[in-house]
Amino acid sequence: MTVSVKKEELSEEQLPPQELHHLREISVPAQPEPFYQNYQYDVPIAIDIGTSLVRAGLTNSPEPNNVFPSVLARYRDRKALKTLTLVGHDVYRDLALKSSIKAPFDGPLITNWDYIEFMLDYSFEHLGAYSDNGRLNNPIIMTEPVACPFAQRKTMYELLYEAYQVPKTTFGIDSLFSYYANTPNFSSASNGLVIGAGNELTHVIPVLEGKGILLQTKRIDWGGNQSQQFLQKLIGLKYPYFPSKLTNTHTTHLFQDHCYILKDYQEELSNYLNMDFLETKDVVVQAAVDIAVNPEKKKTEEELALQAQKRKEQGKRLQEQAQQKRLEKLLQKEQEFQYYTNLSIELEGWSKTDIQRRMEDEEFEDYDDFKKYVANLEKSIKKGRHEDISENQNEEIDPNTAYPLAEVPDDQLTEDLIKEKRKQKLLKANFEARQRAKEAKKEEEELKAKYEREDQEWRDRDLDDWCSVKRVQLAELIAKIRDREKILESFKDRKSMAAQQRMKNIADLANDETGSTAAASRKRRRNANATIDNDPNDTFGANDDDWNAYRDITNVSLEEQQADDNENVLKIEEELLKYDPNFNHEDTLAASQKFDWENSVLHKFLHGPRQNITLAMQAEGHDAEEIANHPEIIKKNHQIHLNVERIRIPEVLFQPNIAGLDQAGLGELLDDLVHRRLDGSFSPGGQSYNVIQDVFITGGLSQLPNFTDRIVNDFTSFLPVGTPLRVRKANNPTIDPWKGMQKWASNPENQKHFVTKEEYEEMGPEYIKEHGLGNVCLR
Repeated sequence: MTVSVKKEELSEEQLPPQELHHLREISVPAQPEPFYQNYQYDVPIAIDIGTSLVRAGLTNSPEPNNVFPSVLARYRDRKALKTLTLVGHDVYRDLALKSSIKAPFDGPLITNWDYIEFMLDYSFEHLGAYSDNGRLNNPIIMTEPVACPFAQRKTMYELLYEAYQVPKTTFGIDSLFSYYANTPNFSSASNGLVIGAGNELTHVIPVLEGKGILLQTKRIDWGGNQSQQFLQKLIGLKYPYFPSKLTNTHTTHLFQDHCYILKDYQEELSNYLNMDFLETKDVVVQAAVDIAVNPEKKKTEEELALQAQKRKEQGKRLQEQAQQKRLEKLLQKEQEFQYYTNLSIELEGWSKTDIQRRMEDEEFEDYDDFKKYVANLEKSIKKGRHEDISENQNEEIDPNTAYPLAEVPDDQLTEDLIKEKRKQKLLKANFEARQRAKEAKKEEEELKAKYEREDQEWRDRDLDDWCSVKRVQLAELIAKIRDREKILESFKDRKSMAAQQRMKNIADLANDETGSTAAASRKRRRNANATIDNDPNDTFGANDDDWNAYRDITNVSLEEQQADDNENVLKIEEELLKYDPNFNHEDTLAASQKFDWENSVLHKFLHGPRQNITLAMQAEGHDAEEIANHPEIIKKNHQIHLNVERIRIPEVLFQPNIAGLDQAGLGELLDDLVHRRLDGSFSPGGQSYNVIQDVFITGGLSQLPNFTDRIVNDFTSFLPVGTPLRVRKANNPTIDPWKGMQKWASNPENQKHFVTKEEYEEMGPEYIKEHGLGNVCLR
């Protein structure tokens, strides 16, 4: 009985560090491919050419002499003017050959027969084959696919009989040879069901009376190669910006090392979002990463002080330039505000028609548009004056002595003094405006103090009512914030109304007839000379406010409103936290927006059951550059978390629809075979009864953990209750086909199933001799 520990009880600090599994490269034997020392004439040579491995050896040995990958590489030595051909493990010994590695197969079929000839030459050479008559003097026994196409066998016949001139040959099916090798008392009375899960295909072959029944054989177009390709695609989708390139070798090893088959897929899948369960199933794979530390040359204290002084002087100059520019803009806005204030006074008592006509003359849509513009203008002036006051709050200036030329007539001044007078007038006007702003700010502070006193009295008088009203205000502000978030998010969708309006604004800006914005146009009409180069034909950029048109495109106004509301939310929350006993930190807006990684399915899928260190550092307020260059984060970015993929990939064999394969799964094929394709009798003597007494599993894919248990579980689900069932697996699924060929060739009774060279020349390539472990002749 296991005891589940809650995640709250076992914090992440108390958990042991996750085990790291490193990406495995292909392992190349330290010694070169061995040469056979016991070569003899007339001894059959067994060759199992698979899409993954080639196994070759003389049948006078109990094990194949050579087992090597079914790959080949060509290398051109330009100095020696020779082309070298490397086969098997040798292609991996030189990194320069990786890009030229090729296989002779396309799926389960051979497409490059030149490569097959090179592999046969390589095999015969390492088997020590020699000849005194110009031909290979050994019979050949080879494997071929189930229902091998005529073109494949024809070309292989031509290669063996015409290129090597072998005396005789025969072919068989690898999974049946494996069954033959693992059945000690195999005879004409043997019955069973062979499941061959190979590198490219999976077959189910019933064996009755010592013969494979190919008419009832079923196939699934899925094997180890498709599994690793599917895993590679899933990892690519899961980590689209993974910094390291995953090769086929990497994904093949990931599949072989970490994937497993389940007796009940749905049951385990339902537990994968449980943190404790995921803690045991999540596998962390570390890719190679070089975290280079390049310490910068430390500067002396004098150099640092000089550099800081330069930055200070440069910043001071920029501040002065920005302040001067800001003062000019503020004065221009105040003139405009005074103009519109006088206009609003003038409009008092006018009829609606006259007001609308005047608004159109001023290039406003209506009176409401006018009032909105004036209110925003006043708000902008107050904000600018507030910043100006903050920067100059300690200044003490006497305008009569500080600006002596401001009131002197121009005719009493020289040209240089006139220029100085204009500058002093600007500074004096700014000083006076700043004084007015100070008085306004003082009035605002008095109103604020009065509001705080009234608010305090209200809170002391009726705390419940005060809390209720504040909560309502907070809810309204949060609603506005979330509405704006939706609007800002909608700009990412080009089909949304907000995005369409944004595109319309851009089109209006690009329209030559439209010119500049209405606000800038109004300013230019009242300030005809206020252009950059005093050109009255200038249409855009004369005033900085012209560029405010882009605020509608970049959503600056929305973002500013969002910032203001966020500030107000923080103030109200601070008050509620202080005075409302029922308001806690969990009720704040920040708490509601906090990323809950423990309940995020995507986080568990990408980062496993531990918090991503990047999120943790962001929450702690670390700088973005510091996060990007943190050694631990760089290391984490080179990690792959395998969790649900470990069970999803192998499950495709039983549920092909997971990978988009429109075929029946292995369990469904077995059910259909024993109930419908055979006689369906589960009584002693019946075909279905006989085959389930010996269900044999072979092939490289069968090496996945729990494969046998899953087959037993699937059979149990559809067999009648109490039906005896025996399921076994090959001792060595990758080598046993060759051992079966060796055992079969050693039986004198099987010599009659070889096709001799004379029979080939007389009968043609379509002629074969049938035996219980091979394909049948199609007539």
